Amino acid sequence: MFISTGKCEGLGECVKACPTEAIRMIDGRAFSCITCGACMEACPNKAIRRNRYGGYVVDRAKCNACGVCEMTCPVNSIKIEDGVVKGICARCGLCVDACPLGARVDAFDLIEDRQLRFLESLNLAVKPPVKRTPRSSEATRVNVVTDTEKCTLCRRCQYYCPTGAIIADTEEGVCTKCRVCEDVCPVGAIEDLEIDPEKCTLCLKCMRECPSNAIYIDDFKVKIRRSEARGEGSIVSCLNCGLCAESCEKGALRMVDGRLRHDPTLCRDCDETPCIDACPVGTLRMVDGELRGYCVSCGRCVKACDVSEARSFQTVRWDGSVSEDCISCGICSEICPVDAITLKRGSIEVDTDRCILCEKCGIHCPVDAIPRTTMKKRSIKGGFTLIDQRLCIGCGLCLDVCPEDAISRDESGLMFVDDDRCIHCGACSNICPARAVIFEREFASD
Repeated sequence: MFISTGKCEGLGECVKACPTEAIRMIDGRAFSCITCGACMEACPNKAIRRNRYGGYVVDRAKCNACGVCEMTCPVNSIKIEDGVVKGICARCGLCVDACPLGARVDAFDLIEDRQLRFLESLNLAVKPPVKRTPRSSEATRVNVVTDTEKCTLCRRCQYYCPTGAIIADTEEGVCTKCRVCEDVCPVGAIEDLEIDPEKCTLCLKCMRECPSNAIYIDDFKVKIRRSEARGEGSIVSCLNCGLCAESCEKGALRMVDGRLRHDPTLCRDCDETPCIDACPVGTLRMVDGELRGYCVSCGRCVKACDVSEARSFQTVRWDGSVSEDCISCGICSEICPVDAITLKRGSIEVDTDRCILCEKCGIHCPVDAIPRTTMKKRSIKGGFTLIDQRLCIGCGLCLDVCPEDAISRDESGLMFVDDDRCIHCGACSNICPARAVIFEREFASD
């Protein structure tokens, strides 16, 4: 909720700016909806929902103006005028921007005891207040990380991973200097990627084992197809986030002391694969009836990466901060599997106690505002965005939040979407207090 501090002088600029008329003046001070959610719980038509900003919006297509929300509101903020419900805060934050004195603040940003004292003054808090464990300042996870600056995409780590937890997407048919051929040659005929024809017995083990299929036979001689250009592509590995273990209905996957463990005897009778669907980077898969793609933290890839030293065990940390590129699209909040993210204007709020650092938010972020360690990336393939003029209240929030200037207002005040500019990020849909935006998006397949 947003509240007014002692700086408020009753200028009323926040009242004018609020698109849902959720702020009113009482004795010269701005007072507004406290986003308690009582209206949503009481609505018999399920016409009120909590948005990704932590506020509440009314679906006017479902609302019949029965007045239950108005009677339920503990602070008498809700009113119904001409069949339209008003007075419910969508947490858009326009009131904060509009206040010239800086008197409007986000109560979610205040320390907990101040929030409790405020609620107690309204007789809404439980007395005595329940003691809560302080939140962690950051989320952490231990796993093997690839340094993208050092990685040469040689695929040596992929070859030596015993569980197939590393997947490479690189050019085929060209030597990546992984040196696997040197390791597997039974007679030591390969050194510094040069083949000694006198030693070579043409057993062809090097050709069969080459991760990039760069070794071939020409007139009974083993040759290596080379390229001077640096390879392009990605190396994606299991993040050890534990989502697969949490979704495994048979208990065949388990986190033990922060490491993934698998019991194949419990996995055989599983007709569905929720664990595979849960994997944020797509390494988990079935190969010939066997589950592959989970990291057991053995460190074999770290030892194998002995030249570039791009693989290492690290404690990954995230305090929830994002870059200034954040466009408030809400994708991160939408796809977070543990509901750890609440959307804010130009930023997000992360519950670091819930966050498991699965990096789905960073993988799906269209502007790379969220940090990630994996090379995995999902892009928006397409979709559609329409504004239902019957529901639109003309507040202009969608116009202000759109990062691509794809929304415009015509001379009559109606809002329209430019399909050629729209990137289907969803920022307009998330911020719309009237649920007037009809929106759908599709991500490109892996």
